[in-house]
Amino acid sequence: MTDISWIDAALTSSRPQAMGALLRYFRNLDTAEEAFQEACLRALRTWPQNGPPRDPAAWLILVGRNVALDATRRAKKQAPLPDEAAISDLGDAEAELADRLDDAHYRDDILRLLFVCCHPDLPATQQIAVALRIVCGLTVKQIARAFLVTETAMEQRITRAKARIAAAHVPFEAPGAVERAERFAAVAAMIYLIFNEGYSASDGTGDARRSLCDEAIRLARLLIRLFPAEPEMMGLAALMLLQHARSLSRFDQAGEIVLLDAQDRGLWNTKMIAEGLALIDKAMRHRRPGAYQLQAAIAAMHARATRAEETDWAAIDLLYAGLERLQPSPVVTLNRAVAIAKLHGPAAALAMIDPLEPRLSGYFYFFGVRGAFLSELGRTEEARAAFNRAIALAHSAAEAAHIRMHLDRLLKDGMAGAGARIPG
Repeated sequence: MTDISWIDAALTSSRPQAMGALLRYFRNLDTAEEAFQEACLRALRTWPQNGPPRDPAAWLILVGRNVALDATRRAKKQAPLPDEAAISDLGDAEAELADRLDDAHYRDDILRLLFVCCHPDLPATQQIAVALRIVCGLTVKQIARAFLVTETAMEQRITRAKARIAAAHVPFEAPGAVERAERFAAVAAMIYLIFNEGYSASDGTGDARRSLCDEAIRLARLLIRLFPAEPEMMGLAALMLLQHARSLSRFDQAGEIVLLDAQDRGLWNTKMIAEGLALIDKAMRHRRPGAYQLQAAIAAMHARATRAEETDWAAIDLLYAGLERLQPSPVVTLNRAVAIAKLHGPAAALAMIDPLEPRLSGYFYFFGVRGAFLSELGRTEEARAAFNRAIALAHSAAEAAHIRMHLDRLLKDGMAGAGARIPG
């Protein structure tokens, strides 16, 4: 129960709550972040020996707050000490904080932090990047991967964003209704990137990173309460629920990737699917389609098919075409190509994605998909080159193993073909 993987998962899932509360206490982004980091270090030292606290988030808030207060006392020796009751009884204070974790005031801490990071004084890309770093604790490498940019570029983007927040004296308080509406798109995008970071986890820290999916869904539900008539918020929540519902079937017992068509649909979470389908149906009735709604509608087409053979690929192609018009992106076109391959064959799909290579030259999935199409067409050498490129770009052992499986199949097919040509 106290192994390092559990501690890492607890720290990851507690970060939004702890950072939100610490920011409310100190109203300074750097102070809150440093306090949380110090609390995490103390957790790593004490939890293995003492066992986990009853509520990790409450423990981190209390310890982080006391650390920051101590630092403030040292920096300002003339300042009076904090009230003894606030720092002397760890157990009682932890219990009191834990009792408040689910009330409206505490939930507001998290949303306040989200909206502060997505302040309109920052460019949209900086808003999302700094939120992923501060709220979720993602590394610069992970955030750069989500944006398809270099680590150096992302480090500069985050540094500029934090400096701009400090220089602008951004108020650390919950925004009003108009400001919330203005920042909605950035907050929603940030939540989806949190989800994607967890959803794509397939390495040794998979359990810890996949907890981000649950956190993103929880935040989406909170935003639906703030924006009850916003169909895009419903669409985002539906999309994440429908994707996360398949989590138990996405990897086999050996940790290898299982593609959608081969997944055991009996392992899909029917409760999540039902909630997701209800949300996307409700969103569509508003007749204000958006990118999240279209993506959720695509996920719903897969969820409604009891067998892979029953998937309505024609409808999926139409939805992707709508998404391309609404939100043009090489990744959207790449995804649409899978539907085109199902409907019109790999040659048509390959013709669609070949022009995308310059923009997706660092994208693992592009070369994996291209290799699959080339393999179906019997263009073995080109397929092998594409798969090798995909392995070089893989972010996890599971991704690399999945591509090696395709390479092994090509090798076996090639050997079988060579054997058939040997004279008797």
